[in-house]
Amino acid sequence: QVQLVESGGGLVQAGGSLRLSCTASGRTFSTYFMGWFRQAPGKEREFVAAISGSGASAFYGDAVKGRFTISRDNAKNQVYLQMNSLKPEDTAGYYCAANRRNGVGLSAAAGYDYWGQGTQVTVSS
Repeated sequence: QVQLVESGGGLVQAGGSLRLSCTASGRTFSTYFMGWFRQAPGKEREFVAAISGSGASAFYGDAVKGRFTISRDNAKNQVYLQMNSLKPEDTAGYYCAANRRNGVGLSAAAGYDYWGQGTQVTVSS
């Protein structure tokens, strides 16, 4: 069992930046692909980014390419999401998730085995 705890959300003006963190429990963190998803009220959960266990490969949803960067520190059991040039449409709850399927199904919420409780990001115009 893996427990995930997100932090770093908040209120920011359009054009600003935020850095989200996700801390995982357990000693197998480096074996998991990790992902970030977001969900706005009344909308489906949307893929944001994912990263391989080593950190060598990263993947992004079209809506955030060029603005968001995912990274990880396996020594700290943490994964990060650096969000730049934020837009009001980025407003959502952001969720960290762990994939223990060797990266199969990374862009779908159903492809993940463990989820955090989420952190809210609100971007004002």
